[in-house]
Amino acid sequence: MDKEIFTNADLSQISAHGMTPEKVISQISIFKKGIPFTKILRPCTVNDGITALDNKEIERYISIFDDAQKQGRCMKFVPASGAASRMFKYLLEVYNEITNINDPAIISSDNRYKPLISFTGDLERYAFFDALKKIMKENGNDIDTAVKNQKINQILDCLLSDEGLNLSNIPKGLIPFHRYDTHSRTPFEEQLVEALNYTADKAGRIKIHFTISPEHETRVRGYIDSVLKLYEREGASYEIAYSCQRPYTDTIAVDMDNEPFRDEKGSLVFRPGGHGALIENLSDLEGDIVFIKNIDNVSHDRFKDITFKYKKAIGGFLIELQDKIFGHVKTLIDDNPDEQYIKSLFIFMEEHLSVIPDAGLLASPAGIQKEYLIKMLNRPLRVCGMVKNEGEPGGGPFWVEKAGKGSSIQIVESSQIDMDKPDQKQAFKSATHFNPVDLVCGLRDYWGNPYNLRDYVDNDADFISLKSQNGKELKALELPGLWNGSMAFWNTVFIEVPAATFSPVKTVFDLVRDEHQPG
Repeated sequence: MDKEIFTNADLSQISAHGMTPEKVISQISIFKKGIPFTKILRPCTVNDGITALDNKEIERYISIFDDAQKQGRCMKFVPASGAASRMFKYLLEVYNEITNINDPAIISSDNRYKPLISFTGDLERYAFFDALKKIMKENGNDIDTAVKNQKINQILDCLLSDEGLNLSNIPKGLIPFHRYDTHSRTPFEEQLVEALNYTADKAGRIKIHFTISPEHETRVRGYIDSVLKLYEREGASYEIAYSCQRPYTDTIAVDMDNEPFRDEKGSLVFRPGGHGALIENLSDLEGDIVFIKNIDNVSHDRFKDITFKYKKAIGGFLIELQDKIFGHVKTLIDDNPDEQYIKSLFIFMEEHLSVIPDAGLLASPAGIQKEYLIKMLNRPLRVCGMVKNEGEPGGGPFWVEKAGKGSSIQIVESSQIDMDKPDQKQAFKSATHFNPVDLVCGLRDYWGNPYNLRDYVDNDADFISLKSQNGKELKALELPGLWNGSMAFWNTVFIEVPAATFSPVKTVFDLVRDEHQPG
């Protein structure tokens, strides 16, 4: 396949995305050849890929972290471009269904609408209740009467429609999540509170970076500017930065025959490359110690102390381990270590970084082994919190084997695994922990220079999914996930953290969980 398949209009469109024809052709070839499955060996468990910290260790790591925090080494990176449509998916579906149902008895007798009845019964527990009550009154309706008489249409109209709060069409970070004495906080505000507690340096500077969608950028910036004064204590100031997903990280869509998909005007269709595209934004930060946490994984102040404790603990763990790694890199580069020292570093990598090289490497000459060790040790480092599996969805920590490259620990999603193979399916199902997206990353090398994170992506870890547009099926390509394939060639450590540090809001009903309530 060559670029002759593209028209002049196609080439202009490709150029406008900041892409090249060769890049688009390479993406099409991925659809044609398929994506290899990840081979998992076994789930990571405590003492086999996952480290559990005792209280004494936690206190020591917190002390190490506090020193680095005061030096201004730390910042926070929050993917926050997601809209709230998935959060309100069920309500949107039933909203369309019940539009013409005027008899409340029909709704209350149908099991499908039981969650809807529960939602209206819990309305006062939601932080957006006051705003909903106000807009219903402006529209000539009383919320208490609507709940009592099960006038659910009135409630959903004001909650979801363009004329109402329109909550399903705004960024999730702008939805009121938690109620406090003076006002209700959104996830953006809760992330500001968290950042204050584990990124503020000795001068009070707090660094946080949000990735946002271009269509909501003005609104998000304006909102955060309007609430900053609520969180800037005396002597503290926020340094907030924003970025959007780069257009050149979009991917071409294809039809079911793997030919470029075209819209009704005959134009090529490009789609966002998924959260893996954010490795570009993360790399461009040129940060030092960077915490990553999803926008919706926030809790009420009542539950934040344990979050702060473990954030600092895994941060201190990373700093101590990074110092050890850099010491070894210095010895490898500046000195002439003997074979015994080189042999000890393979043990270090297995015990501290869960990396086991291909057997052939251990039989190689010392010079080749030394080059390998320098390359493998001088890589970005991440320490990832892992929560005991209690039925929450998401990928998990596994030992993974890659042909010719030995084995290591990785975060793996179910879509990466060949579930038709009984051993792979069983290994995935037997996982004891899952990934809550709770990371701290070391993004600078031994010399203090920022890594180019694009160099550490496993480009064989893309995802292909089926979508539709205007009634036609298409195949979409997602780039390697941010904490999956995009960080596959980092050094990785998994630390067990309590479930109380994980408080995501995937659906609106999650907001009535205890961790999101004022007590």
